[in-house]
Amino acid sequence: MSAATAAPWRGLALVCAAGVVWGTIGPGVDVVDDRSGMSVWVVGAYRATAAVLALLVAVAVTGRAARCRALLAAHGPRAVAVGVLTATFMVLFFVAVVSVGVSVATVLALGWAPVLLQVIRVVRERRPPPTLEVLTVLAALAGLLLIGLAGAGDGSASRPVLGVVTALASGTAYALSAEAVGSLHEHDGLTLAAVTMSVAAVVLVVCGGVVAAARGEAVTSDDPVSWLLVVYLGVGTMALAYVLLYAGLRTTPSRTAVVATLLEPVTAVLIAVLLLGERLTLAGALGAALIVAAVGSLGLRPAEPAPQ
Repeated sequence: MSAATAAPWRGLALVCAAGVVWGTIGPGVDVVDDRSGMSVWVVGAYRATAAVLALLVAVAVTGRAARCRALLAAHGPRAVAVGVLTATFMVLFFVAVVSVGVSVATVLALGWAPVLLQVIRVVRERRPPPTLEVLTVLAALAGLLLIGLAGAGDGSASRPVLGVVTALASGTAYALSAEAVGSLHEHDGLTLAAVTMSVAAVVLVVCGGVVAAARGEAVTSDDPVSWLLVVYLGVGTMALAYVLLYAGLRTTPSRTAVVATLLEPVTAVLIAVLLLGERLTLAGALGAALIVAAVGSLGLRPAEPAPQ
């Protein structure tokens, strides 16, 4: 395999790895919620803090402080926009989850993102997307819908209209953040993650603090397992995952990347079945298979120029 051919494959593999790591968020947050009593808002603030601390240590150890400053000097507004969009995606997804349930929120947010990016591409290039690409997205969306239907019987849609609106807005923010990273592809994943996640952390910590204060929620816990999981959620599912995503986006178009990260719900299903004792339904199994097949087909497409 030539270097030119291998680079897109490596980028796609990195994005897929980010999706797999993200698949551990739901189970991890569920355990923290059960054991600590801290809300997702408070957990999100601690998670962001742990992520930034880990990224700053990595920046110091690898000597990337100058690269971070250079990124801010050259592309400060765009880097800040990516961080704000990422935080917006997370915050709105939290709202959607508590309003309409995890399954519906996931289907709407993660399903809308690739559709929006396809629409942006059609408008920008003024031509329809390739047939294989359309079929891949449709297969991935069908799989996502099946997984969502398999877990939709929790009766947690307390505010369905708000949940649907915030889920779609969350997916929009996710898609736009992935698209905005494209012009920053000359910077490595760690540098990008350190700058953008620092911005995102400010938003998440402020939101978590405001919500906790307004509701009088617990902001601490005496359960050590919960704290270990919070650290993992920050270092693993935020710091590491975004380093992988941004490194992959250097050679992977955003519309391809958002399909590849649909491995997140597949991973969550596997964890629920293998570790949490949940039953795998036929719809869930078929949905997971469709998503895996769709992601596998991404590597069959002709090589594209690096994101601009």
